[in-house]
Amino acid sequence: MSYQYRYFNSSPEIIRLAILMYIKYPLSLRHVEDLLFERGIDICHETVRLWWNRFGPAIATKIRKKRTSYPKQYSNWRWHIDEVFVKIGGKTHYLWRAVDHEGEVLDAIVTKRRDKKAALKVLKYLIKRYGRPTAIVTDKLRSYKAAMKELGCQNKQEAGGRLNNRAENSHLPFRRREYAMQGFRKEATLQKFTSIHSQIYNHFNGERHLVNRQTFKEFRSETMTEWRTFLA
Repeated sequence: MSYQYRYFNSSPEIIRLAILMYIKYPLSLRHVEDLLFERGIDICHETVRLWWNRFGPAIATKIRKKRTSYPKQYSNWRWHIDEVFVKIGGKTHYLWRAVDHEGEVLDAIVTKRRDKKAALKVLKYLIKRYGRPTAIVTDKLRSYKAAMKELGCQNKQEAGGRLNNRAENSHLPFRRREYAMQGFRKEATLQKFTSIHSQIYNHFNGERHLVNRQTFKEFRSETMTEWRTFLA
């Protein structure tokens, strides 16, 4: 067994299964506990919380490194950026999500405000990690325009109509998870969860609506095989 499991009584297979259930599907910790119990695995829901906090970031990092190791994996042709309201301890925060033209989630960033400073923080982070895109699709929030003007890329902005549906639809899996988790209590917890969730979502996103059944089954088998190698 790997050194990282040295102080854990459960096998890596059980740990990966619990993390997969909790992160990929809109299940609560207690739902995962019940599903594992049906499979003959008796653990507490707090153990599931411990596992995803301990191993989730490492899995997300491995997925990110694998996907960015291929040439042009993250295209700079067009980015879609959108923000949604999120309640943390009763206070409103904003979750900014950026996806590329193929629907791959580039990053999700949490801020306390939705002003020029916050938009500038998000754009600088994305440009530093992925370079400058050819086009940036946003809604008509004025903070985007002000931030892009300061960065000298205001001519790359596209806004209006239904151009940003791709980014808006990318929030749906998170909204389902947020409901199952009954919200978040800390900003750091939200940032950590969304970072892990977005990478695992990318890994299992087989774009089923774009391929036939046989091709999708092959993609699904490949992703599950790769998943079993993470944290091996």
